[in-house]
Amino acid sequence: MNHETPRIAVVFATAQGSTKAIAECIGADLAHRGAQVEVADAEHAPELSRFDAVILGSAVHNVDVLPEMTAFTRAHRRELTDRDVWLFTVGLGPALRGPIGRRIGRVVPPKIAALRDAVQAVDYKAFAGRFEHVDVSWRAGVVFRLLCGGRYGDLRDWPSITEWTATIAHVLRLPQPTTTITSP
Repeated sequence: MNHETPRIAVVFATAQGSTKAIAECIGADLAHRGAQVEVADAEHAPELSRFDAVILGSAVHNVDVLPEMTAFTRAHRRELTDRDVWLFTVGLGPALRGPIGRRIGRVVPPKIAALRDAVQAVDYKAFAGRFEHVDVSWRAGVVFRLLCGGRYGDLRDWPSITEWTATIAHVLRLPQPTTTITSP
């Protein structure tokens, strides 16, 4: 980075708001460490040439990032490969329980792995989101109960999110936060 104060774009694609809240938490933590941070959804993302680093986040549907994140990364491939990029996803995988569920949850889906590699991500992390019992089919509900223990609600692991953000801050040589960030 050529600037005293790192400039970081946090660009997200969300379906129900979990990814947006995580992106905002990451952005707030990095800003409290002295970085200049702009958080925006993929459709309203800032011009990437103004930033030293980019953090991409997307909800996961059908074992892939949302179409707007795919379109964003395709449209900005050159800018993304010219700077440090981190990638996170928000989906069911990290919430899976039991020996089978945990094993499945650790697998990076091929389309997400391809995206991670295409943007040459410094690091990739999957987080659980919020899962509500509303509009869940009977079949999906059975699978969810078997692999997740039937836990619905907010399954986001805020300490894990904060820990991952700290690793980004370390790579970017940011100081400790000036204030404590609390999860939403």
